[in-house]
Amino acid sequence: MDYTLRRATADDAAALVRMHTAVHEECYAGLLSPSFFAARRASLAERTERRRPYLREATDPRIIAVDEGGEIVGFADAGPGRDADRPQERELFSLYTLRRTYGSGLGAALLEAALGDSPAYLWVLEDNPRARAFYARHGFVPDGVRKLLPAEWEELPEIRLVRTAAEGLREGLRQG
Repeated sequence: MDYTLRRATADDAAALVRMHTAVHEECYAGLLSPSFFAARRASLAERTERRRPYLREATDPRIIAVDEGGEIVGFADAGPGRDADRPQERELFSLYTLRRTYGSGLGAALLEAALGDSPAYLWVLEDNPRARAFYARHGFVPDGVRKLLPAEWEELPEIRLVRTAAEGLREGLRQG
């Protein structure tokens, strides 16, 4: 699969929100209720309008992956850590790809574009073995911190993963 990585712009907001909604349904169908997904679909327009200023003004870019047909098939973004007890300065806020891109190397390319080889941390759903294995291949390990998502996310548990050195990324690329 061929794709192009680039910085998202405000003009990408609607397509990005639609893709984000679709990928949540692919990734979390067994973890969240049908009403959660119905609410996400019903709020597409509102979420798009909230996203536009973020994409226009963000100092840390959201990187998108676009396929040959111009469809957004993945994205990643990172920036300064938001946790008061942050274990690293950088946080990977999100990294998602559509299921049809799995195994193509797109996830690794997005991770590299968002973080390079810098130490970082992220939050991942505790019951997401595919994502946890991906991040482990790229040097991220649990640091023992766990929390529940807000009620609108049905209080699913998340765990924090940390990468302390560039070695994790290089090892993941050798294996991936």
